[in-house]
Amino acid sequence: MGLTVNSTGTALLKEDLSLTYLEEDSSKTAVVALAGNPNTGKSTVFNNLTGLKQHTGNWPGKTVAISKGQYTFNDENYVIVDLPGTYSLFADSPEEEIARDFICFSRPDVTVVVVDATCLERNLHLVLQILEITTKVVVCVNLIDEAKQKNIIIDTKKLAEFLQVEVVSTNARSGEGLKKLQEAISNVALRKEKPDTCIIRYEESLETHITKAIEILENTKIEFLKKRWLALRILDRDQSLTKKLENYFPTDQPNQLEIFSEQLFNQPLVGDFRESIVLSLYKQAEIIANTVTSKNSQANKLRFNFDRIALSKFWGIPLMLLCLGIVFWLTLVGANYPSQLLSQLFSQLEEYLFLGFNYLPVPQLVKELFILGIYRTLAWVVAVMLPPMAIFFPLFTLLEDWGLLPRIAFNLDHLFQKSGAHGKQSLTMCMGFGCNAAGVIAARIIDSPRERLLAILTNNFVPCNGRFPTLITMILLFFSGSGILASFSASIIMLLLIVGAVFVTLIVSKYLSKTVLKGIASSFTLELPPYRKPQIGKILIRSLLDRTLFVLSRAIIVAAPAGALIWFLANFGVNGQSYLEIFATFLSPLGKLMGLDGVILAAFLLGLPANEIVLPIIFMAYTSHGSLIEFESLTATKSILLNNGWTSLTAFCLMVFSLNHFPCGTTLLTIKKETGSWYWTFLSFLIPTIIGIASCIFVSQVARILSFL
Repeated sequence: MGLTVNSTGTALLKEDLSLTYLEEDSSKTAVVALAGNPNTGKSTVFNNLTGLKQHTGNWPGKTVAISKGQYTFNDENYVIVDLPGTYSLFADSPEEEIARDFICFSRPDVTVVVVDATCLERNLHLVLQILEITTKVVVCVNLIDEAKQKNIIIDTKKLAEFLQVEVVSTNARSGEGLKKLQEAISNVALRKEKPDTCIIRYEESLETHITKAIEILENTKIEFLKKRWLALRILDRDQSLTKKLENYFPTDQPNQLEIFSEQLFNQPLVGDFRESIVLSLYKQAEIIANTVTSKNSQANKLRFNFDRIALSKFWGIPLMLLCLGIVFWLTLVGANYPSQLLSQLFSQLEEYLFLGFNYLPVPQLVKELFILGIYRTLAWVVAVMLPPMAIFFPLFTLLEDWGLLPRIAFNLDHLFQKSGAHGKQSLTMCMGFGCNAAGVIAARIIDSPRERLLAILTNNFVPCNGRFPTLITMILLFFSGSGILASFSASIIMLLLIVGAVFVTLIVSKYLSKTVLKGIASSFTLELPPYRKPQIGKILIRSLLDRTLFVLSRAIIVAAPAGALIWFLANFGVNGQSYLEIFATFLSPLGKLMGLDGVILAAFLLGLPANEIVLPIIFMAYTSHGSLIEFESLTATKSILLNNGWTSLTAFCLMVFSLNHFPCGTTLLTIKKETGSWYWTFLSFLIPTIIGIASCIFVSQVARILSFL
């Protein structure tokens, strides 16, 4: 292609962004930056071009870090970098700074800006900012299928004339227009940077300052940035950019940029500079959008009417609870039979394992350790976890793709604001339903370090998929009754537990925001995406592969060594007592005070690697077996518990403690990685544990007092 390392910026790319997989002959590789607002289908474009799998759910701000991939077109190699979704390049957030720095300093050969065809005017604000940095731009007008449904027509030829860049319309989900997009990328990559043809003209007083600033900057050696754009940023007091530019001055002139900046800062500016340039950008975007777009104003009537219900103060939260209740009901109804089938299958496989080990020269202890310890633990985890996850995650992803989850976050935003937390914490909380570790990682979408910590420390109060089996089993055994309505009543109880978990999350967030994490909640803009027809095939693939199998594999990795440890504790001991029994006896006083017993507390502590194995440990201890056991029915399971002194109060206290206890090992390690602090990791362990113990003691003591009345 005639491209060089310097022209592509791949040298900087390797050093700063760890694109270590670039081919040795980088001169034949073009670098493509993929930019755009959140929720424009940018990640879907990336996936279809590169073939890489990336979560592309219908949530604003889904892509937080840079993703990268490769593709080949017309025998030429391309590296495509998926930048975080942003609304501007003013570097007011980490996402904006990452996107701006990549376009400025890595100097990609092409910058593809993905815009939403259904709301072109808002998206053009970012397009115009990028055009002020580079003219090697391709505008990808995506979601044209939705635009057609809303009778929105965009004249792409006229838009290209306005912007003086190539414009391609696409429907990334179906692949329509992607070949034309690749052709446009190839054309732009081959040509040199051309002079500015779409220059935003600001009000006269600002243009005077910009002209003076450009004159000062002409003395610098920064040739790769346009002087007009650089002048705008320095006039805007963009300190993060000026710090990065210090590296581009000779070491014998360390104060040169500081002198230039000071000269510009001292120039008298009329009014708010940022407000003035933003207003000018939006005016230009409005003019262009109105010129190239024609639409039917009645097209959004259905969405508007539904949003009047979904976002109303009266109906919003009840509708949210109804949707979650349906998800839980379908999960409860659908998971029971597959779990039984898997349990039977693993029992049959166990017989073959015993037969196989009989032919191997291994000690009996090793055989029992592997089969009765490790294998049975893994079999239990898979049989209990896989069916509900395989139902819950697709349903959850369905709500996500449809566009309902951002509306749930909107309804909860004011509650989190009142608790001193960020409104985006509602999004991370929803992710916690699937996996608390995923919820902790999702906290990256919150810019404020204080509010990000609040989201991380409180995410564990939302029950994850690993705790659902324990909660569901307790509900079915002690609280749901029998007959046709059993699953319905169980769903209602589960929903009430979820509401209680959200309430605890808000209370703890409020307390932390008044103590160790003092501060005022910051406001944010939450984009409400249009309702979209979910793509069932992609939902199944993404939810089963990216979520279900990911969480299951994580549980298997931690459950295997845990199974070996539990088997050892259950089979070895002193004075006729196993170590597991000794441990449970030691914890018994505290357990009784909490309405539980020592065995239950021991099971929770030993279940630190994975919440899924808490119940199996309890049954192992109660039956005096040295391994996990299976029961043929819920009746047999309940009889074991009743024979060991369980009551409805015991089951209820267990559910309370399951909702409010320390995170699993994987979540704790994730918290350590995200915060970089053992202090916050320990606090995330301590806070829910104290609340769980105190809550159980309160419930059990109140119940006992009432029993005497």
